[in-house]
Amino acid sequence: MYRHRMRRLVRMPGLTYQTARLRSPRVEEDTMCGLRGISGGFTMVEIVIVVVIIAIAALAAVPMMSSAASLQIRSAANMIAADLEYARSMAISRGQNYSVVFDKDTDSYKIVDPLGATIQHPIKKGFFYVVDFQNESRLNRVDITNVNFNGTQTITFDCLGSPVNLTLEGIITLQADGTTKRITVEPVTGFILIQ
Repeated sequence: MYRHRMRRLVRMPGLTYQTARLRSPRVEEDTMCGLRGISGGFTMVEIVIVVVIIAIAALAAVPMMSSAASLQIRSAANMIAADLEYARSMAISRGQNYSVVFDKDTDSYKIVDPLGATIQHPIKKGFFYVVDFQNESRLNRVDITNVNFNGTQTITFDCLGSPVNLTLEGIITLQADGTTKRITVEPVTGFILIQ
């Protein structure tokens, strides 16, 4: 339909002009849309680059997954130490014995008053002071593997903050994916240490 027109080459002595070819609008449109350079898929280099990026992301994710357990066990150890200290300070401030009762079978513990009743949580109003690692999503990898307070799973603090039932060091052992933490309670002073 469209005809290509050629301009004549005009020659003058010492000057030369090139011929200009006029194209149809359709030909220009086809070239601008890139129909000349259509490719049929991905190159091998592009595929290798994507695979390398995925491999690097996977290698970065594996340590993050394993570090989640170490973060959880550190958080759990700090929480237990803080709750032991809370029970100790309650005993000192109220002048009565307060106890922390552990249950390693259910990976939980609670703080009880002198009558053995679980106390109310000071922050979560309307809830008892019970910590259950299995039902806590941020601590569910942590297991309480050993609790030994002179053969019991209960530690009681008196009005001076000293453990009543300890003659030897009290030990709580936590484990999460191969990582182990120990919390110890000194017999006379009630000093709490995370190892």
